[in-house]
Amino acid sequence: MTNPTPTKDRIFAKQMAAGDFAFDDNVAGVFEDMINRSVPGYSTIINMIGVLAQRYSQTDSKLFDLGCSLGGATFAMASKLEKQNCSIEALDNSEAMVSRLKKRVALDPTMDAVINCHCSDILTFPIENASVVVLNFTLQFIPMADRIGLLQKIYEGMRPGAILIISEKIIFPDETLNQLFIEMYHSFKESMGYSKLEISQKRTALENVLIPESLDSHRSRLNDIGFHSFDAWFQCFNFASMVAFK
Repeated sequence: MTNPTPTKDRIFAKQMAAGDFAFDDNVAGVFEDMINRSVPGYSTIINMIGVLAQRYSQTDSKLFDLGCSLGGATFAMASKLEKQNCSIEALDNSEAMVSRLKKRVALDPTMDAVINCHCSDILTFPIENASVVVLNFTLQFIPMADRIGLLQKIYEGMRPGAILIISEKIIFPDETLNQLFIEMYHSFKESMGYSKLEISQKRTALENVLIPESLDSHRSRLNDIGFHSFDAWFQCFNFASMVAFK
């Protein structure tokens, strides 16, 4: 489907009072511009989620986009679906995001036929009969204490041979590398038109709500749950997209 030109993200362009980042109506209104200018390689990640879904979706199964925002991964998967009797369950706890997603889905009958939109908490939403599960820059916003329970629930709701795709901001055990990639990432954001003030204010707003982990932490937790064949298939600076299989 053809999307309108996204509204430019200027949320942090002026001096603001301190406060945590929230996926409210203001963010939803500029989210496409924000995410594409804030995550290096985002369009590649989205496109390849569609390719992975095409390969690993199973007949008569469900595909889940958990924390779907405006449905980037949802639409990528829907456009590649070839298996029979599949549906995509797209859910987010932001009403502003889901209301916009529903409008976009309704504009395209082919998408409307396979995409189900839910304004719901992914911690309580049932996962069942899943062949593909996507957490695209979602897990990093889940409280640390809830992450293993969420991933365990996902594992139990997946079919054998199903794929889990997790995209995340990551940290590095080596402090020199960690600092280097942070600095390179900030340079990337400046090259995308963000000012130092915008970068600084957004980083402060995210400090308490976006808690990144290392690749080894992701690997260890998923292995303990029962997933196998885990690794990062994409990485740029301190951002990565990973896969694991049941």
